[in-house]
Amino acid sequence: MVLTAAAVCDEKKGIDTRILELDPLDSSFTDFFLITSGANTRQTEAIADEIEFRLKREYGAYASSVEGRRVGEWILLDYFDFVVHVFLEEKRAFYDIERLRKSAQKLDIDQLKAALTKKTLAARGKSATKKAPAKKSAAKKSIAAKKTAPKKTAAKKKSAVTKKSAPAKKAPKKTVAAKKSAPVKKAPMKTAAKKSPAKKLATRAKKRP
Repeated sequence: MVLTAAAVCDEKKGIDTRILELDPLDSSFTDFFLITSGANTRQTEAIADEIEFRLKREYGAYASSVEGRRVGEWILLDYFDFVVHVFLEEKRAFYDIERLRKSAQKLDIDQLKAALTKKTLAARGKSATKKAPAKKSAAKKSIAAKKTAPKKTAAKKKSAVTKKSAPAKKAPKKTVAAKKSAPVKKAPMKTAAKKSPAKKLATRAKKRP
């Protein structure tokens, strides 16, 4: 994006276009300053508008803040990682922000490309180191899961074998003696009471007319 914005400055005939790589200790809010000048406000506005259009079309990037467009003497476009300053020549000489940023390193296009490649490689290295422990932990988890899996299957097999080997308990058979009912006790037959001879004669005498 910085290279594209610098190319726009050259296309629009920007005067003395410079790229400053800021010292992180000196400025923590952005990485680069892109500074250019125009002969009049119409030119400064045209440069700022074209930078916005190209970055939006090619990268889908929008400036977080835009200042000074109405006046056109100092237009500032803030893209977080870099800030574009489009000055009128006399205003640039008056504010002299290059002198204020003494610790910043001045870069041309080739130097900027080299600096950007270093930054991208460093960022990729940091992301790779962050992802590596996560992969190792995932591998450890999978190994632990594999180790524990056979134990579970062995336990299941043992439980299945014990279930199969254990004989089923059958209900005890009832004995024949329990099935046979107890003998029914019969009531004793009433025997006729034997009458004495005297009683027999008496009964006969009563029966006679």
